[in-house]
Amino acid sequence: MADEPEYRVYRSRKGLFSRFRRDKPAGLDDLRRERRPAPQRTRKRISFGRVVKWIVLALVGWVLVSFVIFLVSAQLGDHSSDAAEAALTPGGSLLTGSTVLVLGSDARPPDSKEPGAGGPARSDSIMLMHVGFGSVRKLSILRDSLAAIPGHGTQKINAAYALGGAGLAIQTVEQFMDHGLKINHVLEINFENFPKLIDALGGVDVHLTRCIHSNRFGGKVLILHKGDQHLTGNQALQYSRVRENKCARNEDDRARARRQQQVLAAMRDQMVSLSGFVRLPLISWAAPQTVRSDMRGPGLATLFLDLLTGGGGETRVLLPSGSNGTELLVSEGSKARAVDYLENG
Repeated sequence: MADEPEYRVYRSRKGLFSRFRRDKPAGLDDLRRERRPAPQRTRKRISFGRVVKWIVLALVGWVLVSFVIFLVSAQLGDHSSDAAEAALTPGGSLLTGSTVLVLGSDARPPDSKEPGAGGPARSDSIMLMHVGFGSVRKLSILRDSLAAIPGHGTQKINAAYALGGAGLAIQTVEQFMDHGLKINHVLEINFENFPKLIDALGGVDVHLTRCIHSNRFGGKVLILHKGDQHLTGNQALQYSRVRENKCARNEDDRARARRQQQVLAAMRDQMVSLSGFVRLPLISWAAPQTVRSDMRGPGLATLFLDLLTGGGGETRVLLPSGSNGTELLVSEGSKARAVDYLENG
C-alpha cells in the first residue's frame, strides 16, 4: 500500500471581532450566513384602518396648509388705524366672549359711475357681534339711525365713518347703544374686495321670496328672479347693496339689512360644505385680504373659528320706533334690550 500523502492543515485568520463571537473557528459562521437565502420581505396588506389613517393625515395636512396660508395673508393684509385701535376697549376673549363691530364700507373707486365715487366712504353696513367659541349673536344697526356723533352733532349714524374713520364709528356706536356696551374689536370690510372672497368660495346660494330689479351699480342693473339663485362675487355685492327694488317699491333699509345677513349666512354655509373644504386654501388667502382689523393672524383665525362653530343663527335688527324725515329714531328701551341680548343671549 502506497504511503499516504502528507496533508498540510490551514486555519483561517481570526476576524477582527471574532473574540466576541461564540462560534469557532472564526469566519465559519459568516460563510454559513452567506449561504442562507435572504429573507423575503412580505408586503403589508392594504387594510381599511391604514386607508382611514392616510385619509385622516391628508385632511389634517390640508387644514394645516390652509391655516399657514391664512396667517401669511393676515400678516400681509391691512390693519386698522391707530385711532381705531385707541378707541377700542381692552378685554374680552374671542374664545369666551368678545364684542366686535363690523363696518361695511361703501367706498367706490373714482373712475366708477356710481354716485359719491371718489368721496369719503360711509359705513353701508353696521353690525355688532358678540362672539365666543360655539356662540355668535348678531345685531344690525340701520345706517339711517339718528345718532350723536362726537364733535359733529346729530346725524345719520353711518356718517361717523366718513367723518372720522373706524375710530369715530366705534365711539359713536358705543355712545349710541350705551347701557354698558363696550367694543373690543373692529372689522372693516371694503365692499370693493368683497367679491374676491365670494368667488374664492365658488359663489353663494340664496333664496329670494320676491324678484330683484335694482338701482344702477356702476351703470349696471341687477335683475334676479324669485326662487333659488346662485350668486357670483359681483352679484352678491350688488344684492347686498340694493337700495331701490322695483319689484317691491315699499322696501326700506330693513330689507337691505336682511339681504346682507342672508349673504353672510350663505357664505358660512358654503365654508362648511365639501366644496368649501376643497377650496380652503383659496378661502384662507382671500378672507384676510377682504378685511381690515385690529386683530392679527391668530386673532382673525379665532374669530373665523367662532363664526363657523357658532352656527348661522338669526341676526336681529335694531328697529326704529319712529322717524324724522329720512332719519330713523331708536328708543332707549330698544337699545337696552339689544345690549342685553348681545351680552347675555
